[in-house]
Amino acid sequence: MRLQPLTFVVGTGRCGSTALSRVLRLHPDLLSVSELIAALEPDALPEAPLTGAEFWRILATPRSFANRVIRDGIPLPEYRYPHVKGRFSVAGGGIPALCMMTLPHLTDDPDALFDALEPELSRRPAAPVADHYRALFGLLGERFGGRAVVERSGYSLRSVPRLREAFPEARFVHLHRDGADCALSMSRHPGFRLIQLMAERAETTEDLPAGLAALLSDDDADLRPLYERSVAIAEFGRLWSHTIVEGLAHLSRLPAAIRMSLSYESLLDAPERELTRLARHLGVDPLPEWLAAGSALLDGDRRGTAAATLPPAELAALRESCSPGARALSLAGAG
Repeated sequence: MRLQPLTFVVGTGRCGSTALSRVLRLHPDLLSVSELIAALEPDALPEAPLTGAEFWRILATPRSFANRVIRDGIPLPEYRYPHVKGRFSVAGGGIPALCMMTLPHLTDDPDALFDALEPELSRRPAAPVADHYRALFGLLGERFGGRAVVERSGYSLRSVPRLREAFPEARFVHLHRDGADCALSMSRHPGFRLIQLMAERAETTEDLPAGLAALLSDDDADLRPLYERSVAIAEFGRLWSHTIVEGLAHLSRLPAAIRMSLSYESLLDAPERELTRLARHLGVDPLPEWLAAGSALLDGDRRGTAAATLPPAELAALRESCSPGARALSLAGAG
């Protein structure tokens, strides 16, 4: 089954994309694929052609970081597989990357779906990786319906050039959220605390303390000290700004007809209007029953106000660190 068209929802992460995925799942003409590219990184988009068996290994190989996080008891809400009664476990050799987030988004029995996909994909001849993904989307479409596919991964703005190169037919939706609220959410998320640490490491000429360096390099080390260290919230504002500025530069190189900007706050304030606009960009009809169901679902997601409760000096520093990203959004007509 060949699904048309293909759209990638990209963003900074912590920007409301999980809520959007839940809404997209409700549309009968959409196949909503959640966190596929994120789950398979850093091997998601190899440049050379590969066989079906090689592609399946990318899907089935457990990722070290994900399994370390689960082993150490660090809660990441995106990792849904540990909450189902599956046969895979960290202690038993690891959880396949495809099972960690993507398959549980589609079914309550990810193991059965994993087993059904393996023979179909493994037997495919050598081809560019995008062709294997299209085959995967087709197989999922046969089981779950839809005539268009939307893939949504957190922290995916940086992947726009690679996605464009691999999938020249794809459309893009940039979902963005108020910088201060987004950065505050990042500061409370274990995955983004590690991303911030790696960004800090890349920007400084100083080496990490020996203890932290050992934690990053040793797969058997407990990662909790990395998440428990004190980090000023403004540092996450800088991470948000850098991601937005870099991502908007990537998006600006795409034809205007294939990209769309969507504000999370506007989605909450005027869901029917924004979902109608989104459906048309995705290539499906804004069905009245879908608009009503999506609006009801989004109505439960309150507009973020957490940043406003910070102490004045901390909030001011956070807003200042977010200002480059906010200016870039405004200049791009997305603010």
